Parts: sequence; structure tokens; C-alpha cells
Amino acid sequence: MAISKKLYELIRKQTPGGDGAGSEPALKEGLLQSDQREQLEHDMQILDDDWLSESDIRKEASQQLREAAESSLRRLQVIQHGRCPQCGEGLRQHLFASVCDACGWYVYDTPRNSGVRVHLAGGGGVVEGDRAYVVKSGAVLVLRGDAVAARVPPSAFSWIEYLWNDEELSQRNKEVLDRLTIICGWCSKIADPEADGFHICQVAFGSTQERYCFCSDECFEAFRKMYPSRVHRNCYERSCVGCDLCTKRYDDESEGIRTLAKDYIKERRK
Repeated sequence: MAISKKLYELIRKQTPGGDGAGSEPALKEGLLQSDQREQLEHDMQILDDDWLSESDIRKEASQQLREAAESSLRRLQVIQHGRCPQCGEGLRQHLFASVCDACGWYVYDTPRNSGVRVHLAGGGGVVEGDRAYVVKSGAVLVLRGDAVAARVPPSAFSWIEYLWNDEELSQRNKEVLDRLTIICGWCSKIADPEADGFHICQVAFGSTQERYCFCSDECFEAFRKMYPSRVHRNCYERSCVGCDLCTKRYDDESEGIRTLAKDYIKERRK
């Protein structure tokens, strides 16, 4: 966790021995709560005993960190390729959420700035905050700023409302676009989905549905002339909704960022 210089100086002054040079690396690695700092000091005292090797403990901790990072990386790679990390089936992927129909696994984003509203059971009102976390016990922790403002037991709340607003949704859309590169299916140049003339089309030249992106009207029309669809399907003019003349690979979506083809998206190199 990165901390500001002003906050770092404040913590350094309030930490026992914080004026020493040895305190800086520990603070740069992360910020611990007061009870966690006490636990850290206690652990370090244990490590000072002759019958324990500090280097062995640190090696074991490093190994656990590496294993956790490898496990997380494998899970994220599976999700990135559109598969459920729990059962391996295909995910229903949206811009801010991914859901597996097969096993019920899901993951979703929450607002960063708009806040949340926890509705209490039995019409008992609401608890508002900046963020809310459903912990392992089923209780909800409501945070305002960096502090826990309320802990709502499982039986006391009904549902959680995430207060998205149009400004934040627009900003998050822009962040996604900034990270992605979309290649035109005709000229192979980079296509801007916000530019005039950008097209997405779904067409089946064989038995399987495909999806293509185009950077301009000219590229789209050139592609249509070179690769006409089958007459009985007329994919360029017909909506995929209700059509059963091919094997579907994509959900039926209107044009928008959620419809971008995986085949034409790659991470933008930094």
C-alpha cells in the first residue's frame, strides 16, 4: 500500500523508534493497524529466541507469498480467457462483472466514489458509507473513509445497493478503452470505438458466428463487398436476436464497449 509523504512523516514520528533509519523500509512495504503492529513486535520477539531461526521463518513466509501470487495469477489468467476459475465453464463477461451460469461463481466491481447503501431487514432504514464488505461470517462492514462506521450482522440487513452514477460509469468506460487496443478487421489498423464510423458486426460465413470490428464506414463496406453473407442468412442486415441459423459464439448485445470481440482486443503495451 503506497502512502503519501506527509502521512509517512506523521507515522514515522508516532512510531516508537520511528526517527531511526531502520523504520523507513518497513513503512514503505505497507501500513499496519495498531493491533497488527503489536503482533509484529511480538512475532519479532519470538524470532529473537535462540531456538528459532529468523532466516528460516522469512524464507517460509517468502515461499507462502510466492505460492499465493502464483495461485492468484493462474486464477486471473483463466478469467482473462473467459473461463470460470472454479468449474472451467465459459463466463458471461460484462464490463464490470463476470458470472458463471454453470456453477454460480461471480466477481464484480463496485463504485469507487459513489458509495453504498445497506438496506436493513424489516424496513429498518439504511446505513450509508463509502464502501461495504461482506466478510466470511456474513456480516457487512460499512466504511466511511478509512474507518469502519458500522458492522451489520447477517440477520440485520436485506440487501446492498451500489450507488453508481453516470460520471463514474463514463470514467470507468474510458479507463477500459485506454487499456485496450482494437484492431480493424479490414485494414488491421488500430480502431477507436468512440470515433465516427466505428462498426461491430456479427456474421456467420460457415456454421459458426464470428464478430468483427471496423475503424470506418469504408472498411466496413469493403469487408461486406469482399465477404458477402449467405443469402438465406443475410447476417449484415438481420439481428442475431431470435436467429438460429448458426452456432452462436457471442451473446446478443447492441453496439457498445461490452460487445468488443476478444479476437480483436489485446492489452496495450506500455
